[in-house]
Amino acid sequence: MSILEIKNVTSGYGEVQILWGMNISPEEGKLTCLVGGNGVGKTTLLRTIMGLNRTWQGSITFGGQDITHSPAYAKADLGLVLVPEGRQLFTDMTVQENLEIGATNQRAHGKYQQNLERVFALFPRLKERAVQKAGTLSGGEQQMVAVGRGIMADPRLLMIDELSLGLAPVLTLQLFETLRQLRKEGLTIVLVEQNVQMALAVGDYAYVIAEGKSEMEGPAHKLMNDSHVRETYLGL
Repeated sequence: MSILEIKNVTSGYGEVQILWGMNISPEEGKLTCLVGGNGVGKTTLLRTIMGLNRTWQGSITFGGQDITHSPAYAKADLGLVLVPEGRQLFTDMTVQENLEIGATNQRAHGKYQQNLERVFALFPRLKERAVQKAGTLSGGEQQMVAVGRGIMADPRLLMIDELSLGLAPVLTLQLFETLRQLRKEGLTIVLVEQNVQMALAVGDYAYVIAEGKSEMEGPAHKLMNDSHVRETYLGL
């Protein structure tokens, strides 16, 4: 069953249109990948779903509720959470303070300690560095904090924009293993990722985005093994 329904959504920045009738419907409990070249609208789509960009046309439904024009804080209260590209941490605050910020929505208030323990179990390194300022961490550790902050919001659906951007391969592997674990726990995930091969290897289902629309979709492993998709859309 789809937890999120994006139907004929258009959006953009100012007068520049980026999304041209986007349609996706991630299934609950699955890891769905959005893949495609740079500048095709993947980040814009996540921002529009979250309410950071205005939806010009079309509809967005989450858990059966129309959230097309709901503000971002209301969507967070429903369990829709975005881990943005570039981490966007408060670098002068400690690791634990950054994690606490993730738990400010109404949904997460009563589960603070439970979710904090969950984050520290997934990322033991963060527990070791709980009182360290986030700006002094490595890039990989900062990404752990960003993902951890998303988990602190107690998501029903966690959207992650560019998980591995700028990270060393060993840390990329570690973070993708974390995604596997979260998926095993039943968390619904939508992933935008530049490392297409890694994304399709870990994902259940995938949409190929091109020119602001979903051009193709299917089980991730099938798209990965489709030579036409690899050459035409993914540059593999």
